[in-house]
Amino acid sequence: MVMMAEPLSLALAQAQTQRSQRAKVILFSPQGRVLDHGTVQRWASSEGAVLVCGRYEGLDQRFVDRYVYEQISLGDFVVSGGELPAMLFLDAIARLQPDVLSDAQSHQQDSFNPALDGLLDCPHYTRPEDWQGSVVPEVLLSGHHARIERWRRDQRLLLTARLRPELIAAARAAGALDAADEKLLRARALAP
Repeated sequence: MVMMAEPLSLALAQAQTQRSQRAKVILFSPQGRVLDHGTVQRWASSEGAVLVCGRYEGLDQRFVDRYVYEQISLGDFVVSGGELPAMLFLDAIARLQPDVLSDAQSHQQDSFNPALDGLLDCPHYTRPEDWQGSVVPEVLLSGHHARIERWRRDQRLLLTARLRPELIAAARAAGALDAADEKLLRARALAP
């Protein structure tokens, strides 16, 4: 099944009348650029968009050629429609809006955030300090903020190097790793 251009264009025209200015159109499609944090940030600070969700085989190409500003994919897999990718896109954008999170700066610590040099986030712990024989790392209980931040940085580096080495390569290429970072990665045999 392919969605027809005419009903889509009529629906888009109606959606555009609900806005004070014409919105760009995003289509969720396997042909799109893979969604990343930078794209989320860009759209989070924009005036918004009209989201179009294909179904099964997608849309008539003439509609895509005429109206779609950007195509976005969630990765190298296919789902039956664009509704779930659109919901995930909106959730990621919502987290970056003022007053959505209880701590306005908490998203600065999220994985992939430039504030973390694009690395994965570090592990987090709660109480009790000892849960079924597994304990919270002592440094986190120390109250020594500089040591805690170094531990968090080290954990972000080690976790990222183990699970997503391409992110380490990107951070290195961007000049985001310092001598202490490289020393840690070499010591753990995680650096070239």
